[in-house]
Amino acid sequence: MNADLAQEATPRVATVGAEDLRVAYRGKTVLDVDSISLPAGQTFALLGASGAGKSTLLRILGLLEKPSSGRVFFDGRPANRGDLATRRTIAAVFQKPYLLRGTVAHNVGYGLRLRRIRSAEREARIGKALARVGLAGWEGRSALTLSGGEAQRVALARALVLQPRLLLLDEPLSYMDPLLKRQLSIEFADILADERITALYVTHDRDEAAVVADRMGVMREGRIVAEGDPETVLALPCDPWVASFLGTVMPIEGVVQSSEEGVVRIDCAGTQIFALSDLAIGTPVLVGVRPEDVVLFEPSVPLPATADRNRIDGTVAEVSSPGVTMSVLVDVGGVRISSSVSRSTAASLAVAPGSAVAAVFRTTAVRVKPR
Repeated sequence: MNADLAQEATPRVATVGAEDLRVAYRGKTVLDVDSISLPAGQTFALLGASGAGKSTLLRILGLLEKPSSGRVFFDGRPANRGDLATRRTIAAVFQKPYLLRGTVAHNVGYGLRLRRIRSAEREARIGKALARVGLAGWEGRSALTLSGGEAQRVALARALVLQPRLLLLDEPLSYMDPLLKRQLSIEFADILADERITALYVTHDRDEAAVVADRMGVMREGRIVAEGDPETVLALPCDPWVASFLGTVMPIEGVVQSSEEGVVRIDCAGTQIFALSDLAIGTPVLVGVRPEDVVLFEPSVPLPATADRNRIDGTVAEVSSPGVTMSVLVDVGGVRISSSVSRSTAASLAVAPGSAVAAVFRTTAVRVKPR
């Protein structure tokens, strides 16, 4: 089979997975992952605190490091560090761009020159990659004059220009200020979605992970302790540690009481919550709502009753300040719902333990799964 036919026979995106991965350093286990699968053409965000094992797992899946035991698969076949053909289909973006002296074009085209891509094709691919990251026409600029955000865009272009089947991003925005990080995370998410590359995106930032992820995993002490679509992982934490790490509360237990046209009414210890679901009447369920989807009002404020909105009158149980927003825990007969509100909203409502509030959230914001 010639090179052109071989390329046509190879899928544009990779199906990457691993099983029974273990890594031990000096007798201490730092990675213990039974299985992981990266969805082809999607971004898997791996979230966890520093030292959780995220970067170790990334290096193993990227064939940069050998596990103590276990296997990595590309397109269903085993792959390892010695598999140079597979390694050439992988590109990476790290915390620091590590740009070379010279022009932006020199940096972006570095990998293409190593692969002996002809000059005309190299220039075309460099221009296309720079345009994709918002730096069209920057080929002649000096890499030493770039800001942090510009340099990281160049690093992403340097990876994209290789047309990788697997893209690794290891804390690519960790050194950015909050405003720039937010902007770049949105841009990176759009680029990854449009390029349809299989990507593993490692971060310790929950908001960043939520923006970029098609699928999300949470790591703790070398293990993946939660995995699923981002909305489910964030709204339905599987244990108290995950709930605390994600800044939310444990799911509420309930039972489906009625179902009509795709909307179910769930009884949660006497509190009624409406959600979109096709679960059968009588099904025991777990119910969750992300704090940012819960809006607080004074209990005296009249709100028109609608079929797509929940309103729960309760009492403030706790108030904390994890950052620029306030976290308010509302208790309704033992059922607890968390709300993230601005400081001005908290001040205008005079929220304090014992004060009465109305918690309002849409049925579309409610996540439900069988218990």
